[in-house]
Amino acid sequence: MNKTMHELQKEVDDYISQFKEGYFSPLAMMARLTEELGELAREINHSFGEKPKKSNEKENTIEEELGDVLFVIICLANSLNISLEDAHNRVLHKFNTRDKDRWTRIEEE
Repeated sequence: MNKTMHELQKEVDDYISQFKEGYFSPLAMMARLTEELGELAREINHSFGEKPKKSNEKENTIEEELGDVLFVIICLANSLNISLEDAHNRVLHKFNTRDKDRWTRIEEE
């Protein structure tokens, strides 16, 4: 099932809202995001870099780590009342206007 960003944000909010603690502070979430990005970097390094996993290391996947990063980003956005859909639309508008001639386009035949 495909979900919209709004649906993802609501789903995470519904999950977090069931706990008295609620969302962590933005600074704590930034630390958690940094931690999750490190775990993602490690998985990418194991898959595409020169550092193989040790035999006793847990089997994580890039997909799993991307999911963790997405979850924390959604938590951070929700805690700050930011619509990630609106943020995405603004960024794409910027790329399609300010940066429209920055990269070499593929020639259409």
